[in-house]
Amino acid sequence: MLAMYVRLSGACKRTWNGFSVEGLKELRPFAALAVPSALMICLEFWAFEIVVLASGLLPNPQLETSVLSICLNTSILLFMIPLGLSYSVSTRVSNELGAGQHQAAKLAMRVVMCMALCSGFVLTLAMTLLRHVWGHMYSNDQEVVSYYARMLPVLGISFFVDGLHASLSGVLTGCGKQKIGAAINLGAFYLAGIPMALLLGFVFHMKGMGLWLGMMCGSIAKVLLFASVACFIDWNKEAVKAKDSVFGSSLLVA
Repeated sequence: MLAMYVRLSGACKRTWNGFSVEGLKELRPFAALAVPSALMICLEFWAFEIVVLASGLLPNPQLETSVLSICLNTSILLFMIPLGLSYSVSTRVSNELGAGQHQAAKLAMRVVMCMALCSGFVLTLAMTLLRHVWGHMYSNDQEVVSYYARMLPVLGISFFVDGLHASLSGVLTGCGKQKIGAAINLGAFYLAGIPMALLLGFVFHMKGMGLWLGMMCGSIAKVLLFASVACFIDWNKEAVKAKDSVFGSSLLVA
């Protein structure tokens, strides 16, 4: 449907004139940004999927897996809000840096962090207030609904953390630091989050709650590492690098 829209809609005539051999040029620098950017997202989602699978090894696996699957589904659903902020700030930061406006790029980061804090607070409050209602949207089993209600306050805190790391992720992406972001995701979730989740869930017998708390530790580690990188960004240097990248391209820009 998107292909038909691009092909038939007059809205895309100024931005895409059809297939061209020129589009195959400079694929290597494009892939150098695209692959780490994809890994940033995949590594995080895969980590949570691994934890849901691990819940099947807990006592009463039907209950634990059901509740963690609902938690993951809710988390992904509400993550669309911070993900939208991430994409928006990534585009804004990259555009401002490309235009040489490093102060505007820095301001965009501050604005999106404020928006992430506000949206995270609202989501956390909403999920806490709806904790005895939300579970009925997924299951009629009262045991599942009650367990999920106990999980929701913790899940609400993770929504708050998700907003922060998604926004910071967008800032790093806008600066072309996808490789650093992918490395941080790998370390935060696979060296900290998953081991901590398994430790709390299986060794300390906290079961599904422990698994999710462990992944929250990974998310918090990710926020701290992303914030550390963002604090030391030389915005003026990034603006110069972005302009050099644009004007150093062999592709003609209309």
